Amino acid sequence: QVQLVESGGGLVQAGDSLRLSCTASGRTFSSYGMGWFRQAPGKEREFVAAINWSGGSIYYADSVKGRFTISRDNAKNAVYLQMNSLKPEETDVYYCASRSHAEPRRTATGYDYWGQGTQVTVSS
Repeated sequence: QVQLVESGGGLVQAGDSLRLSCTASGRTFSSYGMGWFRQAPGKEREFVAAINWSGGSIYYADSVKGRFTISRDNAKNAVYLQMNSLKPEETDVYYCASRSHAEPRRTATGYDYWGQGTQVTVSS
């Protein structure tokens, strides 16, 4: 059974940085694309960033380009999201997701496994 566990969320001020981590277990992590999404109450889950199996292909939502960086360490079965210059409107639950495919997608429906989420709160 695939398990994804996020960590690193918290309460920060606008302009601060956070680094989210997601560790995976239950299958060969290095073979699959990974993504980060976020969701506010009452809203749809929103794509943030994605990375393919090798880290050679990376995608970002336009709203986070230049501020967020996704990376992965296949030796540690982990994917990371470095978030800089955070904004209050980015207060959300952030989710890690895994696809059963080497390449990632920008849509939540393309992912088979999800973590439980980690809360990020950005105060103004």
